[in-house]
Amino acid sequence: MIQHFEFHKTEIPGLIEVVPFNADDIRGCFTKDYSKEVFEANGIHHDLAEVFYTTSHKGVIRALHFQRVKQQPKLVRCIWGHVWDVVVDLRKESPTFKKWLSFDLVGEKHNEILVPAGCAHGYLVLEDSIVSYKCGEKFYGEYDDGILWNDPDLHVTWPLEKIGGEKHVILAEKDKNLQTFIEFMARNGGF
Repeated sequence: MIQHFEFHKTEIPGLIEVVPFNADDIRGCFTKDYSKEVFEANGIHHDLAEVFYTTSHKGVIRALHFQRVKQQPKLVRCIWGHVWDVVVDLRKESPTFKKWLSFDLVGEKHNEILVPAGCAHGYLVLEDSIVSYKCGEKFYGEYDDGILWNDPDLHVTWPLEKIGGEKHVILAEKDKNLQTFIEFMARNGGF
């Protein structure tokens, strides 16, 4: 079955859920998850600067990340496994400022999201997974930042029951020491 790209706008401006081109046959499947020409024909400008992959175990939370300067719009897809993905709008002039949306990104579904600059991004790994990030800006370690995954002001409702509860959450030291939303606003005032 051949399927063409589909672009679904969300409540958060610039956050788009994408169903990429996918062709299944007796051999398996062929997926094209990015085409500059197709994206631009649909009014989406996303130039690639770098591509990253993460491999994560069930229970890992990578969140809620952004770059303070030279923000990274990113096309995110779980290429193998299953992650519960979250995007938080941190753009103070946005009508959806401080709102978060979640997406089930599943390797077998091939779905992906385009995360605009000015948003924090993260995910909970529901089964061992590989996730790709096709970034529209380079990664700069000196600008790398984030907000705590369980920040009480953002109220992200992580489906921790799907990993056996909070005791099974796996966090890097970096993610344990991120700032709160209130600290982010005091330092940056939003984007």
